[in-house]
Amino acid sequence: MGALSIVAFIIIELPPGDYVTRYVAEMQQDGYWYTDAEVAALRRHFGVDRPIYVRYFQWVGKLLRGDFGVSFSLYRPVSEILAERVPLTAMLSLVTLFFTFGVAIPIGIYSALHQYSGTDYFLTFVGFIGLAIPNFLLALILMFLFHKYFGLSIGGLFSPEYMEAPLSAAKIMDLINHMWIPIIVIGTAGTANLIRIMRACLLDELRKQYVITARAKGMREGTLLFKYPVRVAINPIVSTIGWLLPSLISGETIVAIVLSLPTTGPILLKALLAQDVYLAGSIVMILGFLTIVGTAVSDILLVMIDPRIQYEK
Repeated sequence: MGALSIVAFIIIELPPGDYVTRYVAEMQQDGYWYTDAEVAALRRHFGVDRPIYVRYFQWVGKLLRGDFGVSFSLYRPVSEILAERVPLTAMLSLVTLFFTFGVAIPIGIYSALHQYSGTDYFLTFVGFIGLAIPNFLLALILMFLFHKYFGLSIGGLFSPEYMEAPLSAAKIMDLINHMWIPIIVIGTAGTANLIRIMRACLLDELRKQYVITARAKGMREGTLLFKYPVRVAINPIVSTIGWLLPSLISGETIVAIVLSLPTTGPILLKALLAQDVYLAGSIVMILGFLTIVGTAVSDILLVMIDPRIQYEK
């Protein structure tokens, strides 16, 4: 995590200038001009007048104390912003992950068992369509269709009357009613890709000698299928959890902007554009932590699923 913090901080600081430079330029476009003394005062106020290594150690020192700092662009503690965005993002990401796996794996198995059938060709075609259509375009199409034919707005995760309301059973139900469109939109490309991976891997396993031998000995098809080939074929899918978790949180930024989702993606993009080091750096560190957690979960699941993999003692 230490190396990640260094890389994240340097990348955020790489563009020329800093937050004050961008802020002053935006104010000049609005017709307000700062004097040199005022610009220098702003740089001291935000702490960007210090060398980069000093600012890095100050940021890391705050992180170690559990202080994420104050967002330059939003003028709020980063911890408050994350407390608002991360739970909704994590919930949406996990449900999308379960949706993706729950749909892709059974369809991939069915397609492999019925190779070259009409259903297989149809599912392959749908998979190509899912991979070809960008998620943000699918979001725009669904928004248009629902607005034109049903008079409904599918943007956001809450109805207007619940956006600022305290947590309640009614608000949770409203969230559930709004979640299924983002889940389908975000999970479409991933589901189509995993279907193809599962189909190809299972077809490869079904042609191997141990499967042919087991069938020759009279093992039931269902027992044979789920005892070894499926457990081995699912390995590439399980191993993707390491990068799938952070990608679900940060990789669907455009979809979140199109659907007005209160997730971390849009706020990360805004922080990076504004060179808001504290906010952007904190989100990047969370994504790095999720990558580590996802990789650990992948390794544990692989040991549980694949009998060929064992931890060395």
